[in-house]
Amino acid sequence: MTNEIEIGRGKRARRAYSFDDVAVVPSRRTRDPEDVSVSWQIDAYHVDLPVLAAPMDSVMSPATAIELGRLGGIGVLDLEGLWTRYEDPDPVLEEIVGLADGDATRRMQEIYAEPVKPELITQRLREIRDSGVTVAGSLSPQRTQEHWRTVVEAGVDLFVIRGTTVSAEHVSSRAEPLNLKRFIYELDVPVIVGGAATYTAALHLMRTGAAGVLVGFGGGAAHTTRRSLGIHAPMASAVADVAAARRDYLDESGGRYVHVIADGGVGRSGDLVKAVACGADAVMLGAALARASEAPGQGWHWGSEAHHPELPRGERVHVGTVGTLAEILHGPSSSADGTVNLIGALRRTMATTGYSDVKEFQRVEVVVSPYNPF
Repeated sequence: MTNEIEIGRGKRARRAYSFDDVAVVPSRRTRDPEDVSVSWQIDAYHVDLPVLAAPMDSVMSPATAIELGRLGGIGVLDLEGLWTRYEDPDPVLEEIVGLADGDATRRMQEIYAEPVKPELITQRLREIRDSGVTVAGSLSPQRTQEHWRTVVEAGVDLFVIRGTTVSAEHVSSRAEPLNLKRFIYELDVPVIVGGAATYTAALHLMRTGAAGVLVGFGGGAAHTTRRSLGIHAPMASAVADVAAARRDYLDESGGRYVHVIADGGVGRSGDLVKAVACGADAVMLGAALARASEAPGQGWHWGSEAHHPELPRGERVHVGTVGTLAEILHGPSSSADGTVNLIGALRRTMATTGYSDVKEFQRVEVVVSPYNPF
């Protein structure tokens, strides 16, 4: 069934929904929040919380990746970020935080022009590994060919290939493109890949052998992709579409389950709840964790799109600081705006709607109910 709208005589478009457009409806028994499990399993790794931290320099340093791991999530380090370009990135971070708005993009382009150093990739990943938490690192599709061997040899547990849009069939007349299927098949570690925002694109990524697919592009707090490229994927529809691809691939492959991870638009606890309700197994958090007092960005938030050398499609944004990483995830909260105690909110919603685990909660009833804050 299609929900199409006529834009004009020559163009029709499907109606799509953001997390703000949908709401969860309690429709069965309730249960105690303490009886709810929010854990999940990806490949060999049991994870206490359905949370990965976005590989963004404002969010993840080796220290915050370790702290998030100890709190029950998975911290993903950007292996093309400041920690792999500079031996001591602290002065550079201080400079970025202190830049005037009009100077930020140009100066960040200069800062990130420093080459990525393979020995720093090894050093940062080993620092995380030595702490005993799950080790996850991210490369863009463009840099994966160059650095993947260094990443694997450093002992990464989960390999993330993350871009604005990642396809299984990238076409290039200038260079040999990354063959995802061959690459993943030959790799000994599970790969999470994305973004994808449609059923077809996600199904193609699942067929490459990926352990997880990141859903979304252009929807994060630090992205300007919709303004600069005209690309945007309303997240409720995108997650539901990719969850359908997961179901059909499960049948097609004879039982191989690929995890769906919502990446973008999950800034508050209600967004996390609705991402899971629409079919996500976990969420990748950027701005939500950039608000932590330990975050490297010190209340500022930016991604790799903000310093692209040719076409920036992101910006440095001020998100403020609301508490520690522990408080943002587990509370307690003294705020009612959904920025603190994200996991507590998920537990309470699951309890209120009567579901005992994340997989069950994906079946909860959802209604279209556009949100008007005024």
